[in-house]
Amino acid sequence: MSVVTIKTGKEHMDVDMIHHFLSTASYWAKGISYSLVNHSLTHSFCVGAFIDDRQVAFGRVITDYYTFGWFADFFVLPEYRGQGISKKMLSHIMEQDWSKRLRRKMLNTSDAHGLYRQFQFKKLSNPSFLLEVYNPDAHLQYVNSL
Repeated sequence: MSVVTIKTGKEHMDVDMIHHFLSTASYWAKGISYSLVNHSLTHSFCVGAFIDDRQVAFGRVITDYYTFGWFADFFVLPEYRGQGISKKMLSHIMEQDWSKRLRRKMLNTSDAHGLYRQFQFKKLSNPSFLLEVYNPDAHLQYVNSL
């Protein structure tokens, strides 16, 4: 296996690659505009995995750095899956001082429960406490608003 380097900060991310994956290959953001992806990275803690200076994985945490973090848009390019890259990125985030002090970390996934359980993510303690406004196609409806 090649050496995997973890980098953080939007300035180190390959926004073109991230947008391409999210808009064409993800089940949660298909069709999302470049502008929405670019802006979302600006307001998140970004983490990427790189092999030979090529970004092969991405994830972000939407956070205030003190009480709450929402883990979003995590992916590994298909040809690099199964090599522990997601675990390396998640471990990096969980080791950050700000991450350790968060009262609540949350995420949404349809297929990676086993991965996230390794990092202490569990079913909701009190699901009846949570409410949502669910608009899964908002990224398609407001494309021209940026």
